Amino acid sequence: MTHRMHIVRTPAELRAAVLAWQQQGKRVALVPTMGALHAGHLALVTKGLTMADVAVASIFVNPKQFGPGEDLERYPRDERGDAVKLAGAGCSLLYAPDVATMYPPGFASFVRVSGLPDLLCGRVRPGHFDGVATVVAKLLCAAQADVAVFGEKDWQQLAIIRRMAADLDIATAIAGCAIVRDADGLALSSRNAYLSADERARALGLPRALMATREAILAGMPVAAALAAGERGIKAAGFARLDYLELVDGETLHSMGAPAQGARLMAAGVIGTTRLIDNIAL
Repeated sequence: MTHRMHIVRTPAELRAAVLAWQQQGKRVALVPTMGALHAGHLALVTKGLTMADVAVASIFVNPKQFGPGEDLERYPRDERGDAVKLAGAGCSLLYAPDVATMYPPGFASFVRVSGLPDLLCGRVRPGHFDGVATVVAKLLCAAQADVAVFGEKDWQQLAIIRRMAADLDIATAIAGCAIVRDADGLALSSRNAYLSADERARALGLPRALMATREAILAGMPVAAALAAGERGIKAAGFARLDYLELVDGETLHSMGAPAQGARLMAAGVIGTTRLIDNIAL
């Protein structure tokens, strides 16, 4: 039997619904998304329901986190299909505001976390994480849920949101959810829909290079040599551009020259016209 799920469109409706559950003694988990949902997003709902009694999802394709020439217009959208998937995963409420609701005339504020957004993806997507921090702050303030769940594929985003929530005394706990991968190892992403069959096969160069680099470092190869070998692997797979392959501290995102507790290998590159990101714990 499919779970019954309501759709609301305004912050006031969202807050009222969450508050009503909380007044009944229920914990509420918020799952912010941009729609085009896949099994990775539904895993966030499942994880939320292990930490709370009720799951609430949001769908909003946030124009403030897309740069000029990025894929805002063609970003996949399927609210009806997404709603069916969310209900099937046990979600009780969908918050689906429009752009005018999120950014009404006169909107003039934004949230900027210093330092973290300038690293990794921030180098090629300036302003992106200001847009992310702003929209997530709005969603956290509007919902005031007990916990919010984000995917670890966007590890940099997760680190920035954790920093922001701590700095701004946002009471909602921030939880990460492990990356969901296809059987062959490619991290699930809404943008995978852009890949041709040939590009999809070559995209495996990214997770394979991450795994090979991790094995090399753990086997004692110097980090710089292991990263250089990984970069060659990604380029050999047919990536048009490699933005980075780095070993970083999972919290500060600063590059590390030697393996240590909490380190993560992070990678991003472009295959065809599609930019893919991935990461694994060392």
